Amino acid sequence: MLVYKALYRKYRPQLFADVVGQPQVTVTLKNELMAGRISHAYLFTGSRGTGKTTCAKILAKAVNCLDPQDGDPCGVCPVCRGLDDGSILDVVEIDAASNNGVDSIRSLIEESNFTPASAKYRVYIIDEVHMLSIAAFNALLKTLEEPPAHVIFILATTEVHKLLPTILSRCQRFDFRRIAPEDIAERLELVCDKEHVEIDHDAAMLIAATADGGMRDALSILDQCIGRSTGVINYALVAETAGLAGRGHLEELARCIQQGDRSHALEIIDALYKASKDMGRLCEELAGYFRNLMLIKTMKDARAVVNAAGEELDRMTKLALSMDLSAILHGLDAFQSALSRMKTTNKRTEMEMTIIRLCSPELDTSPEALLRRIEALERGGALRRATAPVQEGAVAVPSPAQEEPEKRREETGKQTPRSGSAPSIEVLSQNAMPFEAWPEIIAIMKNYSHSVAAAFQGSAAYVSGEYMLIEAPQIAFDLLKRASQRDKMREAIQQVTGRVYKLGPYKPPTASPDRAGKPENTLDQFIRDMRDAGVEIEEK
Repeated sequence: MLVYKALYRKYRPQLFADVVGQPQVTVTLKNELMAGRISHAYLFTGSRGTGKTTCAKILAKAVNCLDPQDGDPCGVCPVCRGLDDGSILDVVEIDAASNNGVDSIRSLIEESNFTPASAKYRVYIIDEVHMLSIAAFNALLKTLEEPPAHVIFILATTEVHKLLPTILSRCQRFDFRRIAPEDIAERLELVCDKEHVEIDHDAAMLIAATADGGMRDALSILDQCIGRSTGVINYALVAETAGLAGRGHLEELARCIQQGDRSHALEIIDALYKASKDMGRLCEELAGYFRNLMLIKTMKDARAVVNAAGEELDRMTKLALSMDLSAILHGLDAFQSALSRMKTTNKRTEMEMTIIRLCSPELDTSPEALLRRIEALERGGALRRATAPVQEGAVAVPSPAQEEPEKRREETGKQTPRSGSAPSIEVLSQNAMPFEAWPEIIAIMKNYSHSVAAAFQGSAAYVSGEYMLIEAPQIAFDLLKRASQRDKMREAIQQVTGRVYKLGPYKPPTASPDRAGKPENTLDQFIRDMRDAGVEIEEK
């Protein structure tokens, strides 16, 4: 019976060229090998699943290969085949997590004095080297500095900051980066092609985003998806397999914080607690979720740095644009602070207290909460001024789609009579109040169309009742003639104000000339307004 081989082992790169996303390492190693400049000690650092052990094995094979090909092992010589099948024991891989004592290192040092049996070099790959004890490090120092000529050490670690400076100074260091999602997705699609499995690009990108820069994690998730699929892997299957289908509670809690709904938020936490959800893990997930919201809110294109893709990213983007940055930062800071306090307090109680403070900023005295409350007051005051009620009988302002008939009337110099005594667009413009958040709407429109946003750059907007009157060049209104673009503009306005407005052009009020044909002076205008209001004014 054949034992199934996991994908990350089955498709482990055998050449430097096959290693994904680490050219700063592979190119340098190949050049050194071709030039014959082989170091006695290497240090590979980086996050998990980025290729440290893989490159260490390729390097160990390349230095011993009988017929190297441009720095890569040939893979067919007796030494390469022997290292692959385990018949040659001159390359030793040690897990420092389980062999971290000084006795293990002393045994290794004694063994290194013997010349290799079949290969050119005796290579020691010490994985997770930061787990070695201080005594083991001290025992290794002298040998690491001046090893026998036939010995090469390759140290690998995910936590380089834990290594002693004396170890770092004796090694040639290579830093492995997190692999870009696009590179991971491309590799996954190649593996699926070899495995005769279809995978959507969105599904591959979701796996890449979930793996967080690690190829091994990505291949492990793909392995699970293949096991659950019937030959086709789509976005929904990946979301369910990776546990993302159950992450909707993060968005629900974020919306509760946005809307101040404490009751519903506490009900969600109670349901998660009864479902055995760890409150510390929930707090960590919420901190990561609000970090994503912060990046989306502040960056022009955050897809490369946000741990989400497809539909989840779209929902997250819509939520981030509808929230104030101060509220997002307040949430991120609160969850990180709660996470540190959970080590000494009841996790559920701390989680509930944090949620209540976020839903009710007036209960929180932190600087972040105060800033959030100040911004809310300023925005609320601006909206109250902007949405002052207009005179009864106001009629609809023509939208940009209705601009042509209006334009023809202006060209002919004729006015189309309106029914009743409802005020015209000029009256609505006179009663309109400036809308101070208009630049924020233009910023949101940049994510949809740069041309539309550029056309409205420097424009202004006014609110008159249920209408948003826009003061902009004619070219801007020409762009809004398309229904899809008008809908996007209304959606942007709704995200900022929480209301749906009708769109229309703004016409600045002009001073009415007096009987002599000259503009009426300010005093005369004041007297007329006072009399219209029923105030008696005595003239002398």
